[in-house]
Amino acid sequence: MTMAEPRMNIKAAQSARPVYEISRLSKTYARNKLVALTDVNLTLHKGEFVSVIGSSGCGKSTLLKIMSGLMPPTKGRVMLEGTPVAGPRVDIGMMFQHATLLPWKTTIENIVMPIEIREGKAAARAAYGKAHELLALVGLGDFADVYPGELSGGMAQRASICRMLISEPAVLLLDEPFSALDELTRDFMNMELQRICRETEATAFLVTHSLAEAVIMSDRILVMKPRPGRVVEEVDIPLPRPRSLEMINTKEFGEIVAHIRDLLDKEAAT
Repeated sequence: MTMAEPRMNIKAAQSARPVYEISRLSKTYARNKLVALTDVNLTLHKGEFVSVIGSSGCGKSTLLKIMSGLMPPTKGRVMLEGTPVAGPRVDIGMMFQHATLLPWKTTIENIVMPIEIREGKAAARAAYGKAHELLALVGLGDFADVYPGELSGGMAQRASICRMLISEPAVLLLDEPFSALDELTRDFMNMELQRICRETEATAFLVTHSLAEAVIMSDRILVMKPRPGRVVEEVDIPLPRPRSLEMINTKEFGEIVAHIRDLLDKEAAT
């Protein structure tokens, strides 16, 4: 297998129906008539990793809430695997800035908690085998019975990845999941997330303020402009996979970052 082959597979998959599709999406808040988003279009194909970046107030968080089913759009169509997203769904996995693990539950109990909430304790116990597989996948095989207070920040976020994957979601929605970690741990976790997504063939959408993070992780990046929030350009990232932190020092990486920064600077000036 060549380094570029996973990306070639993604391109081939784009002829099939998208996993996630947004068409002509707009959001206006009724209370103050604020137009948060206008005419946003987005497709996610199987195995793709797509990021969105933009200044504060450009609608990134609103877009993620709509994609997760936590907020309805004012106009437009939101589809996951051919069916409308009208509320939270089992096949949508989410990960936030903080792990939010329950301190009175062990790591494995936290991981199967979504199943316990939906289906009961018996179903959660039946999922322990899958949970152990996920813990091994993220390097926490020996920490199943440890409580969250005994985990480092990076370990807690790895446990959160397991909790997100336990229901085998069709799409992963990531809200700056490593922004609360120190820089070295954040870099390590990004490489771990890339590996996990590759091994599980996950389809992922990341909200981030970090240009470097967006470029090193993504197949495509959506650049958004505020007031009202809209996508002004979609930037393809032609770097081969698997990615490594050494790529950050390459000329090609720097040119991509400079192009996106130029787009953001131009939009901020208008």
